[in-house]
Amino acid sequence: MADQEIIFTVEDAPEGGYTARALGYAIFTQGETLEELRRMVRDAVNCHFEKENKPRLIRLHMVKDEIIVA
Repeated sequence: MADQEIIFTVEDAPEGGYTARALGYAIFTQGETLEELRRMVRDAVNCHFEKENKPRLIRLHMVKDEIIVA
């Protein structure tokens, strides 16, 4: 039976753009914009799972580090 959702952590890439890594699965992708990243994540999930085992939902958890001067 397929999981109902799959969760990706999304971070800013050091060279620009964004990276996304699935929790609990060996899926990693990247995109220059958030829109491109969303397309790439959908494509990666479709490639990784067979149709009957594919999660219904994809959750993108945005991780953002902010550094400020004390």
